[in-house]
Parts: sequence; structure tokens; C-alpha cells
Amino acid sequence: MAGAAGVIAAATGGAAFAAPRTSGPLPGRGAGTPEFRGMWIASVSNVDWPSRSGLSAATQRKELLALLDTAVRRRLNAVVLQVRPAADALWPSSFEPWSQWLTGRQGGHPGWDPLGTAVAEAHARGLELHAWFNPYRVANHTDFDRLVPEHPARQDGWTVEYGGKLYYNPGVPEVRRFVQEAMLDAVTRYPLDAVHWDDYFYPYPVAGEYFDDDDAYEEYGGGFSSRAAWRRNNTDTLVREMSQRLRALRPAVRFGISPFGIWRNSDRDPAGSRTRGLAAYDDLYADTRKWVREGWIDYVVPQAYWHIGHSTADYAALVPWWARTVAGTKADLYVGEALYRCDADSPTAAWRDPAELSRHVRFARGYPEVRGHVYFSAKQVAADPNGAMARVVADHYGSAVPPR
Repeated sequence: MAGAAGVIAAATGGAAFAAPRTSGPLPGRGAGTPEFRGMWIASVSNVDWPSRSGLSAATQRKELLALLDTAVRRRLNAVVLQVRPAADALWPSSFEPWSQWLTGRQGGHPGWDPLGTAVAEAHARGLELHAWFNPYRVANHTDFDRLVPEHPARQDGWTVEYGGKLYYNPGVPEVRRFVQEAMLDAVTRYPLDAVHWDDYFYPYPVAGEYFDDDDAYEEYGGGFSSRAAWRRNNTDTLVREMSQRLRALRPAVRFGISPFGIWRNSDRDPAGSRTRGLAAYDDLYADTRKWVREGWIDYVVPQAYWHIGHSTADYAALVPWWARTVAGTKADLYVGEALYRCDADSPTAAWRDPAELSRHVRFARGYPEVRGHVYFSAKQVAADPNGAMARVVADHYGSAVPPR
């Protein structure tokens, strides 16, 4: 997630600051609902947790509980825990192997149930637990010999190698059905508050690389005006079907997606934001605005990972665009915040300023459609290298709020 916002070029203008509002219950839609205050806990490559693979079950558990306690201390009310980082699982899945990020060996039993523990311990602390799944990433390499012998990705035609990584092919209907089943397995086992997806559908473009889905396009792409339209339909189908199945299985479980912050740029589509650069619709084949408008998702967390005044993707241009997008829909809008960029040694002056993130929250509160914020990621929420998180808490989170 963190690397996505770096793929930007060209320039755009900014927007004027809006008047702030106070913390606590939010006005507008769902008046009286506490604002959403979340943090992402990334497990892929041991970004946040576990701190490294191969730790004992007791140490893994201790680290996880410490992060949950950090969320409470920072007066947050939700954690978004990555439980399926790469076609694997942080629970005893019926479909996929135990994650290598736990033991260092894919398929190795960690000696405990991380997701089950996380749900119970989060709820005991008054936190929501949103289970974060990556739909299509199989591995950060292309060596099938490193996958367990029974790995589903070994089925012929199910994967594509791209940019030195291995992905499930979104254009194969059996693949889409399988990844849904793999995720719903967790929904049937645990009292999750939400199913959460990040920004990775079709992979981010890699210069000089070709995503070879020719066979799938030849078999299933008839009737579409272009390969891009077919790919977007594949992503739409995954989102729509997952939404339908989740609501049929566990209606109380919410469905949220955290897409790349830019849907489309206004120079290419007048309905887009006043930004320039990579766009989810054109480059990732993800029509994120459609999912909101169609009512397929319960909340959206655009990754607005740029500072106020950024020359090509201004935070002050993106937030109003997303506010307009959710207006009149049933989707809640939470803003994804780049806490990971806040560093005293950052090459960008705005991110060296501990007050930058606090200004984000103040600005966003000028839009009643914004129902809260989610911070990437837990490691920075805990360590807070330049004091930006402490500033947010001091300025805006004067008291704890219950989950929604």
C-alpha cells in the first residue's frame, strides 16, 4: 500500500481550506455515529507484525497485543489486520497454507490462531477488527518450488508472472470464485467486523513488462470493446460477487476497500479529480467510483497519501472529490493517511512538519461526508518518528470514542 502513492507525474492545482469541525459524533449522514479511527497492521514482508518471521507463538502474540494496546492508547477504535497477505492465511484456512510471514516457511503451523486471537483481543479492548485480504497476490517471487506442493496456484492457467512476482489471473472465472471462497472461509469462522481489501487488483504497471493474460482474454474477452474494458469488468465482477455473497452469508459484516487515491484525472475525464498521474481506472483496471455508486461496498478508504499542496496529487483536491463521490450514496468515506511519510529526515518539507497530518484531519472535517481516518501503518502509529501521530491525538482525539 505504501508504495502506491509514489507513482505520480505532472502537475495540478490545490483547493482552499475548509472550516474545521469538532471531534466526536459526526454531523450529516448517520448523525451521532462516532468517527472511524483506524490503523492498518501489515503482515506482508513483516512490515508491521510479526516483527520478523520465525518468532515463537508467545512472542508473536505479545507483539500483536502490544499493537492493539497502541491503538487504544492513541484513542483509535479499529484495527485493519492483514490476514491473507499473499494467497496464504493467518488462520487455519481450509483453502490456503499458513503464511510464511509467521514461521518463515509457507505452510508451517505457528502454534496458535492469530486471527482468532486478534478478533477476541480487539473486541475485549473495544476495537473493531477488520480482516484485510489481498485478492490476487500469490508471491513476491516467481519460483513455484517455494510454494507448498498442494498450493492452489499450481493449477494450470491460474497465474501470471509479472514484474518478478506471481499473481492469480483475474480474468479466469474459476480464480475469482476461488479467491472469494478463500476469504469467506475466515468470515464463516470468526465474528469479524468487516472484510477489507487494499489497492492491489491488477498489478501496478512495471516499465517494460507485459501482463500476459492473452489466453484468458481470448477465451473470455469476447463482446468487450477492449482488453481494458474486459479487465475492468473482471475487477467489477469480483467486487460485486463478493459483496453479494458476504451480505447473504453474514449481513452484519461490512465490506470496505482502500483503493489508490486517484480514480481518474480530470485531464482525461472531466468527472475525475484535479490531479495528474497514475489512476486506478486506467492503470489498475479498478473503477472505484462505480463500486461506491452501485452500493457494492459499505465504506471506501482512498489512500490520499500526499501532502496538502502537492503539485500533482494535492490532498486538498482529493478529499473534496471523494466527498462529492460518496454524497448521496450509502458508502462511508474514511481517508487513508500516510503516517509512514511523516519523518524528521523526509526529503519533503511538509512531511518533516509534525503538524502536517493534523492539518489533514482538520481539513477533512470540513466535509461532512468524511467519517474518519485510517493510518498507515501500525509501526508508525507506535513509534511516531516525528510526533505527527501524537499531534493528531492531541489536536483531534481528545477522548476515546466507541466503535461505530
